[in-house]
Amino acid sequence: MNWLKKIVKYGEKIKRNLNKKMATRAEQLASPYMSCHGQPVLKKIIRENNFVCPDCNEHHKMEPKQYYDMLFGKHNYHEIESPIPYEDILDWTDTKKYTERLTQAKKLSGLKCGILSVETRLRDIELVVSCQSWNFIAGSISMPEGENVLAAVQRCLDRRLPYIFIAKSSGMRMMTNNLSLAQMTRMALAVNELKKNGLPFISIITSPTTGGTSASIVPLADIILAETKSIYGFAGKRIVQNTESQPLKEDFQTAEWALSNGQIDKIIDRKDIKDTLYTLLSILLKKETRVDSENSNETSELSIETREAS
Repeated sequence: MNWLKKIVKYGEKIKRNLNKKMATRAEQLASPYMSCHGQPVLKKIIRENNFVCPDCNEHHKMEPKQYYDMLFGKHNYHEIESPIPYEDILDWTDTKKYTERLTQAKKLSGLKCGILSVETRLRDIELVVSCQSWNFIAGSISMPEGENVLAAVQRCLDRRLPYIFIAKSSGMRMMTNNLSLAQMTRMALAVNELKKNGLPFISIITSPTTGGTSASIVPLADIILAETKSIYGFAGKRIVQNTESQPLKEDFQTAEWALSNGQIDKIIDRKDIKDTLYTLLSILLKKETRVDSENSNETSELSIETREAS
């Protein structure tokens, strides 16, 4: 009868776990703590370090305005307005109405849609930047987000400016079906105009970047950067594993794995993004550069200073 006692004991354990009250989204947001490397960490410490854990170097999600404040200075940017088409043409309802989800997403993110595009300046370089919001239905893309990217690219074409796309997305938004999938083509065609006009385009992968976003606008950039330990891939790891007979590598669909397979160009820590962007844009815009090295035969450690070409 030992086996019966074990079953009963296991059943009681399951019942206790089911009866445990999980913290609501509101309670999680109100708490001064967040979870990182399996431990509670003060949110204040993470925020003060640009949302990077000082203990394990985990790069936590940042919302667009937080990212822009870090890169360009607080409020040192101008929003690019774009049309907001009516979305709920399918009258979508799952556990709640899609219109309710949109209302909640706008309130939580403080944005009109899931992408915030701005015109700004990085030191002496003017540029246009788009950044996705995870708080807006997991960074998913639908018609308003597609319109926003098109407006940003048009600004680049009108003013001959480089374009930066900061990705953080679960993919295309299922609530709008094929209309969201169509944005993959629209965004791809838009950034192709940048290439035709010789305007630099850099994408930055932050975690996670998956689904249609990873299969459309992101890999079309001239240079693809990724934050340390970012998740980057199309289908989820569990879905891919179900189609494979051999176990996947532990680092599968990480930035490090993508770099080793030639899918991205460079992995960078968040603290280094600003300087890296400036150096790359200076090269792509053909600014004059001076490279100093302690040893003219070594190129591993370089000090690069940039200035406007005369």
